[in-house]
Amino acid sequence: MSTNVPRSWASALTPVLETRPLRALGGWLKSEEAAGKVVYPPRGSRLAALEMTPLDNVRVVILGQDPYHGPGQAHGLAFSVLPGVRIPPSLVNIYKELESDLGIPRAGHGNLENWARQGVLLLNNALTVEAGRAGSHQMKGWEDFTDAAVAAVAARNDPTVFILWGSHAQKKAARIPGLGDGRHLVLRSPHPSPLSAHGGFFGSRPFSKANAFLKEHGRGEIDWSLPALP
Repeated sequence: MSTNVPRSWASALTPVLETRPLRALGGWLKSEEAAGKVVYPPRGSRLAALEMTPLDNVRVVILGQDPYHGPGQAHGLAFSVLPGVRIPPSLVNIYKELESDLGIPRAGHGNLENWARQGVLLLNNALTVEAGRAGSHQMKGWEDFTDAAVAAVAARNDPTVFILWGSHAQKKAARIPGLGDGRHLVLRSPHPSPLSAHGGFFGSRPFSKANAFLKEHGRGEIDWSLPALP
């Protein structure tokens, strides 16, 4: 699979790209696009989460399921959309919880790059999706790649916060060695989707809990506010 892994992630992820499942994934993606199927996000932005958040900078990991499947939405960061795109319902609920938790007013846009550049790894389980077909690229090989990325974070000595929203993210984390040894903080709650947010996502206070843990372990705090875009 011809994908340029950012330098900080190379030692952990390049070997995975050379395995049979990832080579098969690369060939399958090419055949899907050659057949005229639209794949999101576009080439060049599929590893944006790793590019914006180098491995050594990761302080928080937020796991998503797969990219948004509507036109112009996905740009490589879980839960984030490009400027000018309507804020998706799950992100609306994330903003509601952020406001309740830390008193931060809800942003007028859905672009989360400010979080990513501070060390919040916004990683989807599958890094591509077919237009209009949620979950269509699951179980095609991406899971091996993103499991390795999460495992690389968990293997470091730096205490890190893993925010697991929903059963999908929680099942993924269960496959990662090192998350149960007490070195890291693992926060679990229902997904922020409108279908599940009232079942325990609201009131879970992940943002203040993450900052308290990071501060206690000498890793500073995340500024969760999202300034207006120019």
